[in-house]
Amino acid sequence: MKVRWFIFCLALVLASPIVAAGENVFECTTDEQLAVQLTVYSSNLGLVKDIRKVELPVGQAELRFMDIASHIIPVTVHARSLNHPEDFAILEQTYHYDLMSADKLLDKYVGKKIKIIIWNEFQDRKEVVEATLLSNEEGQIYEIKDEIYLGHPGYKVLPGIPEDFTAKPTLMWFYDNRTEEPHELEVSYLTSNMNWKADYVVILQENDRSLDISGWVTLANESGATYKNARLKLVAGEVHRATARFGERSYMMKAMPEAQAPSFEERAFFEYHLYDLKRKTTIKDKETKQMSLLEALGVGTEKELLVYGTRSYFTRPYTEEIPKQPVNVYIKFKNSEDEDLGMPLPAGIMHLYNKDDEGSLQFIGEDRIEHTPKDEEIKLKVGEAFDVMAERIQTDYRKITTRLHESEWEITLRNRKEADITVGIVELLLGNWQIISSSHPYEKVDAFTIRFDVNVPKGEEIKVNYRVRVGL
Repeated sequence: MKVRWFIFCLALVLASPIVAAGENVFECTTDEQLAVQLTVYSSNLGLVKDIRKVELPVGQAELRFMDIASHIIPVTVHARSLNHPEDFAILEQTYHYDLMSADKLLDKYVGKKIKIIIWNEFQDRKEVVEATLLSNEEGQIYEIKDEIYLGHPGYKVLPGIPEDFTAKPTLMWFYDNRTEEPHELEVSYLTSNMNWKADYVVILQENDRSLDISGWVTLANESGATYKNARLKLVAGEVHRATARFGERSYMMKAMPEAQAPSFEERAFFEYHLYDLKRKTTIKDKETKQMSLLEALGVGTEKELLVYGTRSYFTRPYTEEIPKQPVNVYIKFKNSEDEDLGMPLPAGIMHLYNKDDEGSLQFIGEDRIEHTPKDEEIKLKVGEAFDVMAERIQTDYRKITTRLHESEWEITLRNRKEADITVGIVELLLGNWQIISSSHPYEKVDAFTIRFDVNVPKGEEIKVNYRVRVGL
């Protein structure tokens, strides 16, 4: 009969979701986890919501909530009972995380006896010496047989791991429970060392008049915890945080898989945008994971060739030769539903590719975009044109007064391509300016910028001349 009663009691203990760690001390691990939700921000921050089923005796005791992120921000912890909120209260909270090391273990044995093993080379055997560890500050100090040793070359042997040593990150709560019913305990907290970013693969099509876009999310988890079957959400936007007092680590993320069906649903959230993964996923500690964000085909695009001037041209004579100016290549398109896009695009790098004569993809450049709302234009700098050249010379300069300058310029465009092109010349002016004469029409872009759009037939050379007066 006693044997049966013992087996029955043992079964109750094993079936209990909370493990007793000592008198009035209970432990809760991810074995009791019902659900976990993870929201990751693009600023080295993550929000964890961990729901676990806990059974606790009525009254006040200690609960050790284990298997949490080692980079938790303890002051952000919030715990509540979802099903019995009025019957559970946390009275005190402590965060423990003693990363196991030789020094930290020895710290726990200061003032206590340990064993030291030394090898006797002459007798070819080991000897065990009992010692009292007096100090572990800037080196060990031992007392052995009434003598003081400053350090010791032998191997230190400890009786075991101290009971008050917490090798894993743990939240310790002194709680008050007023019900015998199990609680569905929701614990939320912020953790650092979680990050995500967006990358895009852009493939030009049809003589650079359309493109295909595949967007990918790269998620890096260095928080010190694994999140199994987690509901994942990503927040795009700049979240303001109070100035940190301690440094934070950063992450390098790379790689670009082949495009797949988009996995995220996007919606507005406060003044930001939220991307919600349609399925659950497991995110392991020290793991970098990539997931499909979007795919758009046949997006209409336009290629621009632009030459930029500088404001320093107009206030002095140029006797020296001005270096040849780069002809910058840009691709622009609209983030609209008409172009199979129309969703807010998180900031990231767009990697551009084009097909060669054999149909193989070749990398042609990349550019970074900022957070881009729908129906906004995206303009990407691809690189510099090889077969289009631009040269600039100052053909005249007059200093009318100390604050009034007049100069004349000739810009030569040469097209060595096998097709006609249009080149935009963007001139950055200053002060009170006036175009006195011009060989080509121009557009006033803003208060200090004009633009010439010049058609250059294949194999030909076009000269643009204009005279400008600038008052400072």
